[in-house]
Amino acid sequence: MHIQEWLETVPAVSVYLLVGVVIGVESLGIPLPGEIVLVSAAILAATQDHINPVVLGACASAGAIIGDSIGYMIGRKGGQPLLNWAGRKFPKHFGPDHVAMAEEKFEKWGMWAVFFGRFIALLRIFAGPLSGVLKMPYWKFLIANVLGGIIWAGGTTALIYSVGLVAESWLRRFQWLGLAAALCFGLGSFLIMKRRAKKAAAEREAKAQDQVPAAVD
Repeated sequence: MHIQEWLETVPAVSVYLLVGVVIGVESLGIPLPGEIVLVSAAILAATQDHINPVVLGACASAGAIIGDSIGYMIGRKGGQPLLNWAGRKFPKHFGPDHVAMAEEKFEKWGMWAVFFGRFIALLRIFAGPLSGVLKMPYWKFLIANVLGGIIWAGGTTALIYSVGLVAESWLRRFQWLGLAAALCFGLGSFLIMKRRAKKAAAEREAKAQDQVPAAVD
């Protein structure tokens, strides 16, 4: 079966549920490719008439908001031991360097770290749980969570869908290239944040080494 014919048989509700669940679980604090799934689904909506971009954006927003809220409650109940456990289970995502970088951003920016963290691959999985661990007031978290979730999910859907409509004829012929581009975008943003985490860790280590001689003197 041709890929175009196969995509036409995919039920719209399954796409909505997949996007909402993946983004929700990612926002809860479990590393999943939420951004890649959302971008891919928005491209699909631009080429398939049975997938409504408004419903898609609403499901993505709901998943982001609900997932972050659950992550916040888990973080508030679990505290630091939760981060230690996550570090053992997902060392590439919740390692000491990643957690330290995220804590630094959250302590510096507060609720704005929750809002802008939604747009950054690595911080997106930290926003909910870390806000709970750091005891951020829930009303502040909720405002940043709702605004960030709607603007990120809705905005990403609208942008990719609009671009997809302009390039619809091209995408219909080369959809696999569009999905590959979405994959590269998501992986690229993750690698950039991983590099920044390593750089921040190196700077902290250098600072700690500088403080040791000072303490001895």
